[in-house]
Amino acid sequence: MPEKIKITFPDGSVKEFDKGISSFEIANSISPKLAGEVLVAEVNGRMKDISAPVNEDSSIVLHKFDSDKGKEVYWHTTSHMMAQAIEELFPGARFGVGPPIDGGFYYDIDSDRKFTEDDLRKIEEKMLEISKRDLKPVRTDLPRTEAISYFRTKRDDPYKVEILETIAKDEDNVSLYTQGGFTDLCRGPHLPSTSRVKAVKLLSVSGSYWRGDEKRQMLQRIYGISFPKQKDLDQYLHDLEEAKKRDHRKLGKELDLFSFHEEGPGFPFWHNNGMILLNNLKDFLRDKLRKLEYQEINTPIILNQKLWLQSGHYDNYKENMYFTEIDERDFAVKPMNCPGSTLVYRTSMKSYRDLPLRLYEFGLVHRHELSGVLSGLFRVRSFTQDDAHVFCTPEQIEEEITVLINLIFDVYNAFGFTDVQVFLSTRPEKFIGSEEIWDNAEKSLALALDKADVKYKVNAGDGAFYGPKIDFVVKDSLRRNWQLGTIQLDFSMPERFGLEYIAPDGKTARPVMIHRAVLGSFERFVGVLIEHYAGFFPLWLAPVQVTVLPITDAQFDYANDIASKLINNGFRVNLDSRNEKIGYKIREAENRKVPYMVVVGEKEKESGQISVRQHKKGDIGKFGLNEFIEKLNLQVSKKEYYN
Repeated sequence: MPEKIKITFPDGSVKEFDKGISSFEIANSISPKLAGEVLVAEVNGRMKDISAPVNEDSSIVLHKFDSDKGKEVYWHTTSHMMAQAIEELFPGARFGVGPPIDGGFYYDIDSDRKFTEDDLRKIEEKMLEISKRDLKPVRTDLPRTEAISYFRTKRDDPYKVEILETIAKDEDNVSLYTQGGFTDLCRGPHLPSTSRVKAVKLLSVSGSYWRGDEKRQMLQRIYGISFPKQKDLDQYLHDLEEAKKRDHRKLGKELDLFSFHEEGPGFPFWHNNGMILLNNLKDFLRDKLRKLEYQEINTPIILNQKLWLQSGHYDNYKENMYFTEIDERDFAVKPMNCPGSTLVYRTSMKSYRDLPLRLYEFGLVHRHELSGVLSGLFRVRSFTQDDAHVFCTPEQIEEEITVLINLIFDVYNAFGFTDVQVFLSTRPEKFIGSEEIWDNAEKSLALALDKADVKYKVNAGDGAFYGPKIDFVVKDSLRRNWQLGTIQLDFSMPERFGLEYIAPDGKTARPVMIHRAVLGSFERFVGVLIEHYAGFFPLWLAPVQVTVLPITDAQFDYANDIASKLINNGFRVNLDSRNEKIGYKIREAENRKVPYMVVVGEKEKESGQISVRQHKKGDIGKFGLNEFIEKLNLQVSKKEYYN
């Protein structure tokens, strides 16, 4: 009689199976259709190939392509298929790393051949051929020393050898995966067969330094995407083309928002229109924070290096920091605002009656980023964080976290971000403070999320080095994910800086520090907004809200009077007085995505009215000026995220 094991499913149901049954067989016992869609199994929290035997009582989650973990495995196997195709087409190629990423995969390749668009098409065709071969990825576990010998002598692959001798140096055993004639170093898991990959597109090829080091070998990085259905790939490519039209770097130039220059690589230069946008965002947040009794502060950009040693940033973040010397003393340009906030707190002794103390700072920070990763406003070397630090008693944590969660959802809703995912990120490998402190912090955040009735996923090991955090990921109009807000609970920094307050019993106690950002950074958020709206900002945000267009010079005085009255009512107005045809002026205003155009001709001048056009909608009729102003005021007051 075979020995039995108990399998617990996500819905809490439990079934008995023979010991040694595979996850694929478990899925097949539920439904052959499910077995055909399952890509990977999560067994007792660990990802496993669905062919792997289950030998003990276990909880199991079966992941299909519609889950993040399913996509991760799908794209990981596809990256191996791409490497196999390259090896078959262009012998002699050697391989760096080929991980799945958010939205596909890539592989870094060392090859004498400079890959072209034609080569990418040939590789795609070979990958689809490999799919049809129905190859089963087979896992082999072996001692690390044997793996080093294999990649050094049989594969002549110095990159895998280096990984085994450095990144995997503490592992006694490692795993290889083989599909057909291709073998790669990999932890897995992988798809049960290459045949699961039905649609593939290689998107681009770019240069990438080995292990991100500018002094190391330049490799070719090929990016790709794959799907179980061709229609999904077609939709993705359609969205990709739309995303290119919305590229914030392109639109930022067209709308005269910002620029980048060789004199300051990675440091954005904000133009007047961009500053209007930034200040509108800041005023919007300031209004909300004022109502929540926040206090605004500002701390210096450069602070003594001892501060960063005390905070822990130097030991954990120094490779991303800039340093200088003043009066023969070492200083650092701040990469974060939090240590300065602790100094403000420490200027006077606080009572429990003073807490929670909510300090916010729109603080400019600088972080050293490699030139190869700079990407418009999404990855810069200087940016302004919408930072805040809340100092509270342990008893106030739950209420403060709840208030912050509500604030973040309220702000996102104003911008049209209604699809929000929440992640609880726990203790990373490098951390400061005791494990007990971390355990308590993680429990506090989880309790607050539960009490706020917010669904969330645990992102194990992704917390900040000083505390666990809640991350907020929004989905934009193209269904792309952006990590924006964060709430981080910190018991360590108050300890490091000796922060205290007088408790009700008259004794001193240690406050808890909550780090939080709603938008993340203003720069990155503006980039996200540009692409989310395709440059067509809501009326309340738009740098230019109305452009007034006289048809001929004969209407200039009347048009100028209209523009002046709109400006006096608080609107941002452009008067286009150029001697151009009205059709040309309208097209240019449309291209600049101005929400409203006021067209003034002889009829309007005689009647005392205005003709109004709305971006994308065209002519919306004639208005009296006061009527139009009321319409604008109503739209601005509602902070509508559409025009």
